[in-house]
Amino acid sequence: QVQLVETGGGLVQAGGSLSLSCAASGLTFSSYTMGWFRQAPGKEREFVAAINWSGGQTHYADSVKGRFTISRDNAKNTMYLHMNSLKPEDTAVYYCAADWGQRIGINAYEYEFWGKGTQVTVSS
Repeated sequence: QVQLVETGGGLVQAGGSLSLSCAASGLTFSSYTMGWFRQAPGKEREFVAAINWSGGQTHYADSVKGRFTISRDNAKNTMYLHMNSLKPEDTAVYYCAADWGQRIGINAYEYEFWGKGTQVTVSS
């Protein structure tokens, strides 16, 4: 049974930093492209960042480029999202997702497995 568990969410002031982790089990982690998505109240789920199986290729949404960094540790079956210079508009539930294969996708439908999400709230 595949499980993706996000941790690290919380409340932070604007301009602050927060790091999220996604621990994976039940799959061959290194065979999957991993992604972060987020969903704010009343809005659709949107792509944040993704990383290929080796960590050698990443892709970011324009809204977070230069502020967020995605990484992974295949030995620990874990993916990370380091978020700096947070803004109130970054407030959302953040989800990690897994997509079998090497291609980086930016659409939610491309990802087979999902975590339950972790809340990130940025106060102004």
